[in-house]
Amino acid sequence: MSQKKSYFLLGAIVFLAACLRLWGLGINPPSLAWDEAAWGYNAYSLGLTGRDEFGRFLPLDYLESFGDFKPPVYAYLAVLPVKILGLNEMSVRLPSALLGILTVLLTYFLTKEIFKTKKAWLPLTAAFLLAISPWHLLLSRAAFEANVATFFLVAGVTFFLIGVERRSWFLLPAAISFAFCFQTFNTTRIVAPLLVLGLAVGFRKKLWQKKKWAFGAGLIAFIILLPALSFLTTPQSRLRYQEVNIFSDPDVVIQANQAIAHDDWAWWSRVIHNRRWGYARAYLRHYFDHFNPDFLFIKGDGNPKFSTQGVGQLFLWELPFLIWGAFLLFQKRKGYWWMIPFWLLLGVVPAATARETPHALRIEATLPTWQIITALGVVAFGDWAKGMKKKRGYLIMMVVLLFLGLNGLYFQHLYWRHYPVEYAGEWQYGYKPAVEYAKTVEDNYQEIWVTEAIGRPYIYFLFYLQKDPREFWQEAQVEREVWGFVKVKSFGRYHFFDQPDFSREGKILYLDKADNLPPGAKVLKTIYLPNGHEILKAFEI
Repeated sequence: MSQKKSYFLLGAIVFLAACLRLWGLGINPPSLAWDEAAWGYNAYSLGLTGRDEFGRFLPLDYLESFGDFKPPVYAYLAVLPVKILGLNEMSVRLPSALLGILTVLLTYFLTKEIFKTKKAWLPLTAAFLLAISPWHLLLSRAAFEANVATFFLVAGVTFFLIGVERRSWFLLPAAISFAFCFQTFNTTRIVAPLLVLGLAVGFRKKLWQKKKWAFGAGLIAFIILLPALSFLTTPQSRLRYQEVNIFSDPDVVIQANQAIAHDDWAWWSRVIHNRRWGYARAYLRHYFDHFNPDFLFIKGDGNPKFSTQGVGQLFLWELPFLIWGAFLLFQKRKGYWWMIPFWLLLGVVPAATARETPHALRIEATLPTWQIITALGVVAFGDWAKGMKKKRGYLIMMVVLLFLGLNGLYFQHLYWRHYPVEYAGEWQYGYKPAVEYAKTVEDNYQEIWVTEAIGRPYIYFLFYLQKDPREFWQEAQVEREVWGFVKVKSFGRYHFFDQPDFSREGKILYLDKADNLPPGAKVLKTIYLPNGHEILKAFEI
């Protein structure tokens, strides 16, 4: 295949990726999740004042948002889209979608560099598989910082390979990409350094030959990472990990102690029932959860934010090609083949420490290794079919393409017709219409009390009211818990509650769950989910 033809096909694949990621971006997913609203409002505040949601000037170490202490890169990436398009769903999600498209483009060049091939079919196939991937599509269509981190990881590896092979100066953008990856998502704060370490060991001789460029790249990365490195020494940096990790589960210790007590506290029992073995077993169980065929090929992640629930993270038709491709990868061992299994297995390491597994978001850093392995199988299948008699080969390929098309169309049908109706509640649907209604009647009330039962309402009111952050800083009543969690109790006339206080005097509007009305409440408006179920009611007492 000529280079002109291969680039034309690559352009068509990137165009397909763009259509699938940008079409209807503001309306599906059907609502902003609270983290998306937080990214948007922080970008709005940074663009307006140079300060984040809580008034910190140009934060480079973290965003305090909800007490999650998020890496800040996504908010900065969203500043320009929010400035140009306004504060809305489309502008908040645009960085994830655009960098998702660029990840598809980079996958082509990454595959070429890994296998050192001039033939275009393998890299084109890998890029195409990522372009249509249910996994990558869903995470590209929402403001998930994990998706942006994946772009930086793929860019870092691609630039690194170009740097060690041909153009030494590419080590500089590689270092910048890895540093930004570290500053984008908590999981890649583990994956990126370990992957860089593996690359440094694997290419140590070539790096030594380019030691001046390698040293310069390392220095640039260190300067970018300085704010994050200082923050990582604080207790706040470990809050999220302490909240979700399996090693804080007391049941493992309790079970170990019970088993030892049953053996009369014998020394050998202390060895075989040691809690560390229990945690090791738990870790391995959570690690291999991510290779469960039901997760990968049938239903996908149990969280509807990351899966349509009717199609796996990968298409079912990809399974035989994934197996075939894995066999060929280890059999032929072309180029830097070892990077693929190393990257894939490494990408699951931090996610396995969490209690919720499998988790598609936390292992997105494994993309596009799945697609590259599958592409090996697809290309091998194509070569095999060509070697058969002409009519039989074409028939086999047509059957496979038909199955591919039907599987893809079924996913699109689920995503556009069923998903926004059945799973709108998972995206905190209801707060936007609640804000819109409250805005039209707010002058009639002294206070407006909003339930926290379906999420974190204060960020939606800041977002959709486009509240001036300078006013918010003056008005907000913020509660910071001893563990670092942040809760906005009120700003202006808006108050946010776990349990409503119906004894307050004055003209008050309540927005609460539809099944939580007190006796005698006067309902003024009911807010419905797209499936017709009541989600919120506005009422007076």
